[in-house]
Amino acid sequence: MHYVKSKGILSPQNGMNLYRGCTHGCIYCDSRSRCYHMEHAFEDIEVKENAIQLLEHALSHKRKKCMIGTGAMTDPYIPLEMEIGNMRRALELILEYGFGVTVQTKSDRILRDLDLLQKINEKTKCVVQMTLTTYDEALCKKIEPNVSTTRERFQVLKRLRDAGIPTVVWLSPILPFLNDTEENINGILDMCVEAKVWGIICFGMGMTLREGNREYFYGQLDRMFPGIKERYIRTYGNQYSIESPNGRRLMKLFGDRCKRNGIIHDIEEVFAYLHTFEEKGVGQQLSFW
Repeated sequence: MHYVKSKGILSPQNGMNLYRGCTHGCIYCDSRSRCYHMEHAFEDIEVKENAIQLLEHALSHKRKKCMIGTGAMTDPYIPLEMEIGNMRRALELILEYGFGVTVQTKSDRILRDLDLLQKINEKTKCVVQMTLTTYDEALCKKIEPNVSTTRERFQVLKRLRDAGIPTVVWLSPILPFLNDTEENINGILDMCVEAKVWGIICFGMGMTLREGNREYFYGQLDRMFPGIKERYIRTYGNQYSIESPNGRRLMKLFGDRCKRNGIIHDIEEVFAYLHTFEEKGVGQQLSFW
């Protein structure tokens, strides 16, 4: 862990990252890519020491309320958050200033802040986005070793359902030759149906690989799944976006099941929902990212 002073906290689209780097250890993580110019070791978490002051200044000077997003690059509920507490303080400010929030995470640590999430959702709008990739717990522990397992995340989704907080699941990534099976997709969708998720984001049955994350991913494949790396290289070469050979069949399965169960899965519609600020009792959409 190391501290830095930041010049700003909100992106032009009102997204924020309180931390840079991660200790979850997911073998496929795109945030390791060199294009993001992370100049420190990925597991050496960069903490923005003035993040809360910057956020309060930004929220207090915004002319229109909007949704504040976090978790796109770094999960805000890494273990370090339980010591530092920046995410909780950020939620307190979002509540105080009357903004909405959408949080993307893989961790059941988000339940620590369930009280604030509920209060925000009662006043404006709170959406929790949860990534689910692998129904099989043993495989999950291999490819996402230091984070809540799929079953634990499923329990979070049900707790949020019972608290009246809408959820969106990221069905991503699907790793060719590892979890690109009907059993995996059906297992995850069974959980989504039971948890009554509002929507699912799925860009296709595959993943992305680029400089930085490709090397790490291949190293982990060699360590845990001997022979699979060579199969990737033979099949995909140096492609950035790779799709499972089962992709078309799995996408049809995904689409059919979402339609039958009333789960929104049109990506543009889901993102429009995530980005639209709503104030309870007003019945008016006030602003967009």
